Amino acid sequence: MSELKDKLFQELSDAVVDMDEDKTVATSHRVIEEGIDAYEAIENGLAHGMDRVGELFDQEEYFIPEVLMSSDAMYAGVEVLKPHLKATEQGEKTKVVIGVVEGDTHDIGKNLVKIMLETSGFEVIDLGRDIPPQQFVDKATEVGAQIIGLATLMTTTMDGMHEVIRILEQKNIRSQFKVMIGGGPISQAFADKIGADSYAVNAADAVRKARKLVS
Repeated sequence: MSELKDKLFQELSDAVVDMDEDKTVATSHRVIEEGIDAYEAIENGLAHGMDRVGELFDQEEYFIPEVLMSSDAMYAGVEVLKPHLKATEQGEKTKVVIGVVEGDTHDIGKNLVKIMLETSGFEVIDLGRDIPPQQFVDKATEVGAQIIGLATLMTTTMDGMHEVIRILEQKNIRSQFKVMIGGGPISQAFADKIGADSYAVNAADAVRKARKLVS
C-alpha cells in the first residue's frame, strides 16, 4: 500500500508540474478508489507539485502562464479530493481570518492554507487578496477570530504584515489575536522582527502552527 501511495502522490505532483488537468483528475479519483487519505494526497501530491512549480518559477524556467495552468490542474485535483476530506469536529471551531496583503494578488498558497485549515476543523474567513491592513483587523474583531493569517509572495508588500500588527498594538488589542504569516519571501527572522506569533513554511505547516497557537 505504501508503495502504491507514494507512486500516486508522485503522479499527482508530476501532473501538476506538467499542467495536466486530466491526469490530475484521473489520479485523484484513483486515490479515492484505493482508499488513500485525501488530506495526504493534497499535501504530499498536489501541494508538493505546486511547490515544485514555485521553484521552477523562481528559476525562470516557468512563467505566469505555466504557473496558472499548473494551479488549474492542482485545483481540479482538489475538487475531486475535497469531498473525501475528514473534517475534525471539536466543539466550537477556532476562527481564522486569512488573506493576501495589500498590493499582492497571488493567492494559490493562501487558498491551499484555507482548504487545509478547514479540513482540520478551523472556521476560515477568507478575505481574498490585495487586502488593506485595517480590513484584517476590522474583520478579526467583528467575527471574534483567534488567529489572523497573512500571506504574500512579494517582498514589496511584506510591510503590510507589520502594519497589521502595528494597528493591533495601537488599538491595544494585540493580545486578543495570534498573528501567523507565510509566503515565498517570508522567514522566521522576519516574523521575529515584526513581532508575529508564528511563521508557516507551507499549508501543512500552517495547520500545525495554528493548532499550536490555540492549544
